[in-house]
Amino acid sequence: MKKIAVTVIGLLLILPALTGCAKKSAPGETVPIRVVLDWTPNTNHTGIYAAKEKGWFAEEGLDVEILMPPEDGALILLGAGKAEFAVDFQESLGPAIAREDALPLTAVAGIISHNTSGLMSLKKAGITRPRDLTGKRFASWETPLVRAVIKDIVEADGGDFSQVQMVPNMATDAFSALETDVDSIWIYYAWDGVAAEVRGTGIDYIDLGTLNPALDFYTPVLVTNTAWAAANPETAKKFMKALSRGYEFAIENPKDAAEILLTQAPELDRDLVLKSQNYLAPRYKADAPRWGEIDPRRWGSFYRWMFERGLLEKDIGEGGFTNEYLPQ
Repeated sequence: MKKIAVTVIGLLLILPALTGCAKKSAPGETVPIRVVLDWTPNTNHTGIYAAKEKGWFAEEGLDVEILMPPEDGALILLGAGKAEFAVDFQESLGPAIAREDALPLTAVAGIISHNTSGLMSLKKAGITRPRDLTGKRFASWETPLVRAVIKDIVEADGGDFSQVQMVPNMATDAFSALETDVDSIWIYYAWDGVAAEVRGTGIDYIDLGTLNPALDFYTPVLVTNTAWAAANPETAKKFMKALSRGYEFAIENPKDAAEILLTQAPELDRDLVLKSQNYLAPRYKADAPRWGEIDPRRWGSFYRWMFERGLLEKDIGEGGFTNEYLPQ
């Protein structure tokens, strides 16, 4: 589940027709809704596919189209009014909304309640804690966030960040990277970590969400175009009602949900999808009062962490999200 870097180049040369995201439908017609994924289909997205397959979007009068992301990332498309919802990341959303010419974006759900990403290495590398990265080669997405996180966790553990070799991640997947001269790579455990289990590959894993409370951020999140949602609040709520049913179904029925995903993306490895779905089932909602609900304290803690490290142009605190569209 590799991230797509968000480059807000020129802020789309001034966002056109922010409220013109989808054409208006006559009474009795279905309302078209476009959802852009952050990457190719995987178990982060199962609730979307389940809601569509089960007809729950249709029950709400919605005709949902699931789109693959463009090269510049889903947020660009969403901010331009070319989609109504997108899957992305809290860490990417922050820079997009903290800048002076901010994109009109708001997170409306945390797809997974806690951060399940971290650093993976092969057993032979001997990296069991952050300071062990000293003198090792880390495959980086080459973003300021990655550098800041690695520096923070290594130094907090008594290591020497200046001795961590940050190398570009040129591999197509985590295992290809680790089979070269790379020692560690940032992964999403639900996919690459579970893939290691399926392959029987011995790994060490450093869970970022448990190292520092500020790093227990929301990744991925569901984001909407703020102007569209404000102009179409009932439609947004209908979408979120059906989507919540999709993720609740995935929570309660991981095997059946996995089968739906495999039907929609038959190219995926069956064993990986089934095992990944079981891993995520209790984690989609975890300790949240309902699926998707974002905790303002954790949300703001991460954005303050980003601001203090120069990763945001201004301190947006608890800004950039709402729980108002989630079903009660």
